[in-house]
Amino acid sequence: MKKRILIINTGGTLSSVTSEHGLSPGLSSGEILEELRMVSRNLTLETEDFCSLDSANIFPEDWAALAAKIGQIYGNYDGIVIIHGTDTLAYTASMLSFMLQNVPLPVVLTGSQLSISHPVADAMENCRCAIHMAAGGCAGVFAAFNRKVMLGCRTSKIRSMSFDAFDSANYPNVAEISALGLHIRKELLPEKKGVFRVQPDYSDKIFLLKLYPGIDPSILSLLQAQGYKGVYIEGFGLGGMPFLKHDFASAVRDAVDNGMTVLAGSQCPYEGSNLSVYETGLLALRGGVLQAYDMTAEAAVTKLMWVLGQTEKPEEIRDYFQTNLVREVTIPQTD
Repeated sequence: MKKRILIINTGGTLSSVTSEHGLSPGLSSGEILEELRMVSRNLTLETEDFCSLDSANIFPEDWAALAAKIGQIYGNYDGIVIIHGTDTLAYTASMLSFMLQNVPLPVVLTGSQLSISHPVADAMENCRCAIHMAAGGCAGVFAAFNRKVMLGCRTSKIRSMSFDAFDSANYPNVAEISALGLHIRKELLPEKKGVFRVQPDYSDKIFLLKLYPGIDPSILSLLQAQGYKGVYIEGFGLGGMPFLKHDFASAVRDAVDNGMTVLAGSQCPYEGSNLSVYETGLLALRGGVLQAYDMTAEAAVTKLMWVLGQTEKPEEIRDYFQTNLVREVTIPQTD
């Protein structure tokens, strides 16, 4: 019996057509399916239109609805492919990794830098990779692009125009296409730790803050006054924050004391944070910040949103960030 793969279309460049307002999603899932039949003759493909949006217009409520949709229909398929715009694909892939805890089948996001209707597009090759990863029987949330497959929670868009637009930051690719076909490294896949549960709750009262020399520490109290519950701070280098003149470390401590969750990482996309090395990081740690370690910015932001949707208890929040849920983070071993 042929494996059944569902292709969910959300829009993006892959399904775009030219209009008077520039490129915008316009192709239906049925029209996309006609293009894809030649790369999936040994599979049964079905399609569904979830929405037709530029991914800049995909929001957290769409993530929750998409997760709920997958929770309703997953038992009917061997794998699911989600066609998505590239701009926020990494955010969606990261959040679905958290919302779809212990997902029992492959969920693979893909997109393209050129519409599938373009004669030299990357769309067909990306879809081929995604479809066959979805048929590969390896459970988890993934992103497929440029003949490689990445964990969804490790995916980051690093180039704006190249066909090699995405990278798996601080974690190897879980699969690659070569002359030997699609090779999946199963030892890199997320481990199933329990029953499948859709956990779509999230908090949208979080903020992403990138430090720069001279930043006013009062921004944290302003955020709290606006009702924000958490902030992810991209610090300098290993995650350091200034404590002279513009005393950001003290502002962080005050924010934590007032009930805000502060997650700290590095502005550097590779190798991650370690706040225990320099005084600029130790002061922040002593002030109660949580570490993002080597998470991508997309994973840090979405995990913060998701965790604050599960609990508001500081000790439980801290436990979540000391736990590697879906291989989104490497937590250093302590003696």
